[in-house]
Amino acid sequence: MMTTIVILIILAVIIGFLIAVYNSLIRLRNQVANGLAQIDVQLKRRHDLIPNLINVAKRYMIHEEQVLTRVTEARNIAKSGLDEFKRGSSGADGLAKLATAESNLSRALGGFYAVIENYPELKADSALKELSDEIKNTENRIGFARQFYNDSVMFYNNKRESFPNNLVANWFGFMPIAQLEFADKSAIDAAPTVNL
Repeated sequence: MMTTIVILIILAVIIGFLIAVYNSLIRLRNQVANGLAQIDVQLKRRHDLIPNLINVAKRYMIHEEQVLTRVTEARNIAKSGLDEFKRGSSGADGLAKLATAESNLSRALGGFYAVIENYPELKADSALKELSDEIKNTENRIGFARQFYNDSVMFYNNKRESFPNNLVANWFGFMPIAQLEFADKSAIDAAPTVNL
């Protein structure tokens, strides 16, 4: 009778441990998904603001069609990269492609802002100032969302890889998650500078 009670207590502790680890891994995985959703929201906002910025600039930058085209193409590639990522290529490869597309967009925007310096009337345009401020704020939000996502990934991966959690994680199929690393960190870490 006493051994049965001890065995039941040991089983209850083991089952309780399994449930606690499983639930904490689920909670952390959901936090990672939330972090990625926040990045998605900010990237969509950035992608939506850029055509407005280009339309305002077109009125002044008649001879700079190549710069405007480069920004528009980079924006379209980044937008389709985000759409493709959301449709299912969400592994490390998908994250790398998304990061590369966003880095290229940041470089194109940087070139755009450099050319704006040659157009004082454009720099003085209030619509351009507002849009530039919105894009700068969005760049900051992307940075914060990326930091939250990467922190969440780190906590999840640490929990998943720690012993004895790794036994539970492997048993229930919790896979490692890749951090969002941009190919050209300098292009993303520093928001484009706008001197209007």
